[in-house]
Amino acid sequence: MRDTRRLALLLVASALFVPPAARAADGGCPGLVAPRVVAVGDVHGAYDGFLSILRLAGLADENGHWTGGKTHLVQTGDLLDRGKNAPKVLDLLMRLEGEARKAGGQVHALLGNHEVMNILGDLRYVNPEEYEAFRTTDSIDRRARFLRTATEAARERARAAGQEFDADAYRAKLMSEVPLGFVERTAEFSAEGRYGRWLRQRPAMVKVNGVVFVHGGLTPEVAALGCEAVIDTVRREITRDVDKTRKDPTVTLAAGENGPLWYRGYWKQDEAALLPAVEKELQALAARAIVVGHTVTGSGKLQSRFGGRVVGIDIGMGEVYGAHLGALEVSPDGTLTALYPEGREEIVKPAAAARFARPPAAGVRASRLATASP
Repeated sequence: MRDTRRLALLLVASALFVPPAARAADGGCPGLVAPRVVAVGDVHGAYDGFLSILRLAGLADENGHWTGGKTHLVQTGDLLDRGKNAPKVLDLLMRLEGEARKAGGQVHALLGNHEVMNILGDLRYVNPEEYEAFRTTDSIDRRARFLRTATEAARERARAAGQEFDADAYRAKLMSEVPLGFVERTAEFSAEGRYGRWLRQRPAMVKVNGVVFVHGGLTPEVAALGCEAVIDTVRREITRDVDKTRKDPTVTLAAGENGPLWYRGYWKQDEAALLPAVEKELQALAARAIVVGHTVTGSGKLQSRFGGRVVGIDIGMGEVYGAHLGALEVSPDGTLTALYPEGREEIVKPAAAARFARPPAAGVRASRLATASP
């Protein structure tokens, strides 16, 4: 309860310093418009599944090169952990980002809570096999140097504190926690590393065709800050203020349970009770709907709640969740369609949601309401 109150105070204080432009009628979300949007949820190192759904959606060929033309691809975070091939997933998405741009399309790779966990040093969910992907012929020597340096640093800390230090015991424990490839992976995900630099520049949310995409979800307080303020705050917390975030992550937007990367309220709370809050969020962001990952739907299908105002697209792509494949397609008028290997399904989109969003572009027709739910 104390942490919740502290986070609430932080959000209120942050809102006071958001420039007026970021609290404009569009909620600080520049209204990007695309002829077609495809959104894919949590990947968790499932490279084969990720490439399969991109091919199904017409966004990539069998070699992982962009074929989507002017389509916008939104990936809602959690590329890392639990799976075996996170490096291949990162390489694929980073390459597609450049290729899509050249073709007139765009890739919006959003931050997930697992990206932030890795940045903060929380490696509990890294698959042991992933370390193998970073192993080189020099890994044994690099680990030995790391162990020596870490042991000496621990010895000095113990000496300064007037404590006894068992170097052999410390080294043995550290050895069990540092597999081969660990040192190389840590370097790649550091602020100076190839993956680390890229991840730290990912936004926390984006709005395309009147639909807001975010990893976990939003509370009315976070939505009121607006997209730009949320993106800037999360980025600051994992870069310039990362040491402060590590000390008390629970009161930050980047790592707090009610922040945009961790929030699960859409799935835990009663729809009727939470609907007014969801409508408030849509009004604040001038959005038709909010699309999230993070919480596995459990059915292997996309799931809509609140009459289609919120759509969950984490259907469990990773092997640990059943290796389900699916994506969400968003047309310029906001029509939402689920894409599966077995076919397409329309998703309910409420009439009320249309009034929350400004038309994404002059001449774009009003969306047709769907009547079927997945």
